[in-house]
Amino acid sequence: MTTSDLTGTEMIVLLVLMAEARGLTNAEIKERGPELRATPSRKKLNDLGLIESNTSARPHRHALSDRGWARCNELLGTNPPAGTTPQGKALFTVLAGLGRHLQSSDLRLADVFVPADDQVAADEPVERAAETSTQSEPAVDIRIVEAYRSLAAKPGAWVSLRRLRPALGDIDRDVLDDALRSLYTRPGITLIPEENQKSLTPDDRAAAVSIGGQNKHLIYVETV
Repeated sequence: MTTSDLTGTEMIVLLVLMAEARGLTNAEIKERGPELRATPSRKKLNDLGLIESNTSARPHRHALSDRGWARCNELLGTNPPAGTTPQGKALFTVLAGLGRHLQSSDLRLADVFVPADDQVAADEPVERAAETSTQSEPAVDIRIVEAYRSLAAKPGAWVSLRRLRPALGDIDRDVLDDALRSLYTRPGITLIPEENQKSLTPDDRAAAVSIGGQNKHLIYVETV
């Protein structure tokens, strides 16, 4: 079984989870798209490693895995499956347009789709990102930005958390993770997953920070 075997309904489930960028209950998924629950489609998406389901407590929650995010990225240029409704064809047309925009702007899906609770005022200056955190010590935020700038090959380059963490090795892991999550909510600072999951080393995976149910491996700080 491969991801090319996905039905239109299964693709829509992935797109709903992508748009929300967080774990959703069965009821929340149904409000936004097709039924999931304990269906063959859910088992299939789990078996393919495209979604991660937390069934340890009710209500069960489902979120995109890193592989699921990569599959959604592939869908941006995918033709609709046979039998797709006119509405579905229109959706895939929109997705193709989104894919072209992301490519021309050098953006990734994680730059566009973030949990609603992570949205902040768009007019807040980038430089205040390291000064106005309410989740962690300001000094930690400042050090993260400084460490990023010392490691970036050029202004605005992506830096892996695998390289960033050793530069901040004296900071407790939980404190550093909280600071990264706080910075993620600020304009001009982005954390994203590595799209090429096959390239990730065990150290890359261990260095990731989980935000909105998604592991982030790379950080970017806008130059001002």
